[in-house]
Amino acid sequence: MMRKRMLLPVVIFLTISLLACQFTSQTPAAPTLPTVIPAQPVAVDLVNQQDMLVSLYERVSPGVVSIRVSYNDGNGSLGSGWVYNHEGYIVTNQHVVEGASQVEVDFPSGFKTFGTVVGFDPHADLAVIKVDVPPEELHPLTMGDSSTLRVGQIVVAIGNPFGLNGTMTTGVVSALGRNLPSNAQVTTSGYFSAGDIIQTDASLNPGNSGGPLLNLNGEVVGVNRAIRTEGFTDTGDPVNSGIGFAVSVNIVKRVVPELIAHGQFDYPYLGVSAIDDLPLEAIEALVLQSFTGAYVVTVIPGGPADQAGLLAGSEPVNVPGYGSLNAGGDLIVAVDGQPVRLFDDLIGYLILHKSPGDTVVLTVLRGSESVEVIITLGTRP
Repeated sequence: MMRKRMLLPVVIFLTISLLACQFTSQTPAAPTLPTVIPAQPVAVDLVNQQDMLVSLYERVSPGVVSIRVSYNDGNGSLGSGWVYNHEGYIVTNQHVVEGASQVEVDFPSGFKTFGTVVGFDPHADLAVIKVDVPPEELHPLTMGDSSTLRVGQIVVAIGNPFGLNGTMTTGVVSALGRNLPSNAQVTTSGYFSAGDIIQTDASLNPGNSGGPLLNLNGEVVGVNRAIRTEGFTDTGDPVNSGIGFAVSVNIVKRVVPELIAHGQFDYPYLGVSAIDDLPLEAIEALVLQSFTGAYVVTVIPGGPADQAGLLAGSEPVNVPGYGSLNAGGDLIVAVDGQPVRLFDDLIGYLILHKSPGDTVVLTVLRGSESVEVIITLGTRP
């Protein structure tokens, strides 16, 4: 048995000693009376913020549900979700209900019911559950516009971490336009990319998956999906590290209506893999003409990008501390005139604004030459 060492908190008081230097003449100066500062209201801004958060929770929490999933092997799991509309559709994550033999939806009022999964999307990690409940149990949440989010903006998460339903945490938007691996595996190797991901430091833990991320107006701006951590509990659950991720609500607006109508959402397909944010040594070895952009490393044979003539690297070079790369590939710097600094920018643009069959114009640097490549998008296999 390993003994846990108790670490006592160390409190360091930092004080500044101010020494008053006074120059006097032969006649001592009259003593200076202390200045009296009128009392100010105590933490008015904090009280206002507190009242705003209390009001937000009271308005929004009736629309946040807990999801209990059972599997054929007798095991189960917990997640979160939120009411999408008055027809009884509930939004959650795909990974929350994947493989479920039974899905139970528990409302804040105490009402419980079984639900049916009507559609799911492994690319964005979204799913829709249909429930048949009394109208008074349905409190649909209002969706905001995630394109208006700014880094530093305060956000709120409500969900069911560790089975503690109705838990509220707060934080800020830490970053926008992140890119995560989706739950859909590419036929050859690896996984497709999920774009337009919000990063937040609002505390997310196991059970928060599928719950809403909200702005201070109480509008849904994202669906909490995952955390990044290197710490785990004794039971193997991941420990919050202050790095959480949510699917943007603008993705939800595109995907969920299709899941309700057709059970799936068809994504535009380019047929490339790319890398970005390369170290300077790699940029020099590849002889790239820009520090930013998405460098094409693979073009899927027969795919849309291949048919349009997009080029992947083919000349092996070794980058110290980075590994082997192939030089001679296209560097994507814009899509339909929109700058591409990172591969995330390209993926997010395609998912939010394009559909299979649409065309896009990629601006690429091919050596020192700027080339426009017109591509007709396919459907992700």
